[in-house]
Amino acid sequence: MDIAVEDGRPAIVRATSGHAADWAAEHREPLLAAVAEHGAVLVRGLGLRDADQVGAVYRNLADTLMAEKEAFAPRWTYSDGVYSSSKWPPNQPMCMHHELSYATEFPGTMLFACLSAPTSGGATAVADAAAVLAGLPQDLVDRFAAVGWTLTRSYNDEVGVPWSEAFGTQDRAAVELYCRRNGISFDWQPDNGLRTSQLRSSVITHPVGGQRVWFNQIAFLNEWTMAPEVREYLVAVYGQEALPFNTRLGDGEPIGEDVVQLINKVYDANTLREPWQPGDLMLVDNIRMAHSREPYEGPREIVVGMADPVALTACAPTVTPEIQES
Repeated sequence: MDIAVEDGRPAIVRATSGHAADWAAEHREPLLAAVAEHGAVLVRGLGLRDADQVGAVYRNLADTLMAEKEAFAPRWTYSDGVYSSSKWPPNQPMCMHHELSYATEFPGTMLFACLSAPTSGGATAVADAAAVLAGLPQDLVDRFAAVGWTLTRSYNDEVGVPWSEAFGTQDRAAVELYCRRNGISFDWQPDNGLRTSQLRSSVITHPVGGQRVWFNQIAFLNEWTMAPEVREYLVAVYGQEALPFNTRLGDGEPIGEDVVQLINKVYDANTLREPWQPGDLMLVDNIRMAHSREPYEGPREIVVGMADPVALTACAPTVTPEIQES
């Protein structure tokens, strides 16, 4: 299996196969080895055409496909563990992040397949989280490593997904049990809304590769990453303390706009991108590499899989959330 590595682009493998699922099964081990070496690999030439075909490929590459939890944006399900990409405004970027880095269990591998490529933009770009950690000022890293980061969410029926969809149940008791078991504090609101807060580690260690990485969604889910007009609207509607989502330092201190801009600047300096072509497949080590979705124009259909769950406790977190068993 030949792998092309060029500056500014993820590693690329050229595949020639009349049957994508068979090719995936045959090349599983060298492909996963390439992901371990490079962090992300794009496979071009499989000719993926529909979600059923993609699902067969995913099942041949992954030991376990995960069900999504604590969702932020709507997506539909094609089959067990096979999803559409999150519904996010095409003109707004989804900035660099690690999938479910706010959870106590997250995918070890992300799988993406392109059925329809946009006319412009829309790349799923990646950035090496060890390089990002090295590129950030040491005092900032030390501060976040010491206290972690906190994600706050105010669920409503207008922005993102309601709590019943995020937690997969309308049973308040089940939501409360999940929150206790996953280190999430919660506060029910009079209008049947829900506010939550969860402390997580900003820096972890890859359980296999051993790389120390910047692993979080501190910048992506912070108010200062939003477009100014979006932030102003949300603050006006919901108030500063009840934004649909926001991030703070783990000790409760607000994160300044300058810090968010610095983090995003370091991500930009370490970004690899390749425009999607129909039929492409990309595998991403979700701990080693952050990923993003760039703004786009035209139809874009990406099929997503979250695979091979990893527990936060297996990654030497510098901050450990408080877990309750009941």
